[in-house]
Amino acid sequence: MPPPPPPPTRPAPALPDELLEEIFLRLPPDEPEHLVRTSLACKLWLGLLSGARFRGLYGEFHGAPPMLGFLYNWFFCSGPKEDDPVANFVSTTKFGALVPDGDGWDRQYTPWDCRHGRVLLGDYTGLIVWDPMTGRRMKLEPPVGYVGAAVLCAARGCDHRACHEGPFRVVVIGLDMNEDDGDCVAHACASSPVTPEWSRLCSDSHFDGWSRACSDSRFDGWSKQCSGLYLLAGDPKIDALPPVLVDDALHFRLTDDDERVGILKYDLSSNCLSMIDVPLTRLAIVWPAILMALEDGSLGLAHLDGLTLYLWSRQIDSNGVASWTQHKVIDLKEPLPIQNPKKRISVIGSVEGHDIIFVNIDLGIYEIDLKTLRWKKLWKREKFRSLIPYMSFYNRQG
Repeated sequence: MPPPPPPPTRPAPALPDELLEEIFLRLPPDEPEHLVRTSLACKLWLGLLSGARFRGLYGEFHGAPPMLGFLYNWFFCSGPKEDDPVANFVSTTKFGALVPDGDGWDRQYTPWDCRHGRVLLGDYTGLIVWDPMTGRRMKLEPPVGYVGAAVLCAARGCDHRACHEGPFRVVVIGLDMNEDDGDCVAHACASSPVTPEWSRLCSDSHFDGWSRACSDSRFDGWSKQCSGLYLLAGDPKIDALPPVLVDDALHFRLTDDDERVGILKYDLSSNCLSMIDVPLTRLAIVWPAILMALEDGSLGLAHLDGLTLYLWSRQIDSNGVASWTQHKVIDLKEPLPIQNPKKRISVIGSVEGHDIIFVNIDLGIYEIDLKTLRWKKLWKREKFRSLIPYMSFYNRQG
């Protein structure tokens, strides 16, 4: 007599959504492939991972968004190269940026800035705002001539953890020379907040068509140009590195033919320009040097003298008086694997809101945390003029 059939197995009880979310929260943000694979398991998990609730919890759990990639610019004598990726974007994880179709314009427009999940590409005839997460992009034509520009979130009260789909603003800075007296006047102009609905109109791969559609549809224009700021005589130039955002103000580094250096500050709330002195005037601070938005919320400046990195912080006392203090002095040959100390080292970028910089040494491009002195190699050795990190939590939805 055959044995009786085994009793039917009961399906395992489904885990509550709250418990699933607690598990998913532990997926590392700098390895977005885990989120992708998990979302493909079933419709329930996809719904949880793509929902606004989980995105908010994920950002709160992990804090600042991770670096998913970076953009770069060449020195004039070194690039561009035929094998450069579109928009000069390099992924440092398994995140795949949704880039525009390569129809030639990507060679004209180079990275100018990147902030709050958006990339600003441009030349001196136009600017393009691009969202690598969704692939949306659009073209802006500033009403004035410009030599510097920035992009930033325009949503009030935003924590900037996952705001790449919200409204944003673009700020342009111009420098006008008076040939008669040699004076230079700086001016600034900001766009009205650009809505995400407008960017959805611009999902075409060819920007010529959608730029016309955008300028005919929802864009409200630009703010009134701020009062001009007269600069010292000479021929000042905006540095090729992107500006830094500190205390609701953008800071651009200025240099001139006499190798002097200064900081041009644009206050977003008052629509005013002002100048800030730098802590040193000697030639060593001219290059290589970068502005930083430090972790303590202050404006920073980092510059190299040989293999020694000097980090300065601009602090404001109880009376509202600002002054520079030397924050740190670091011998880079201690933490970094430098094989040829005679080769020039350059500092080429930083992460806003963190004491993290990017340096180009003889073995390649490295990221170094100035608090812990931990480092990791990002890329092979290249003569980059600037490296701009792309910081965002992974979110393809929306």
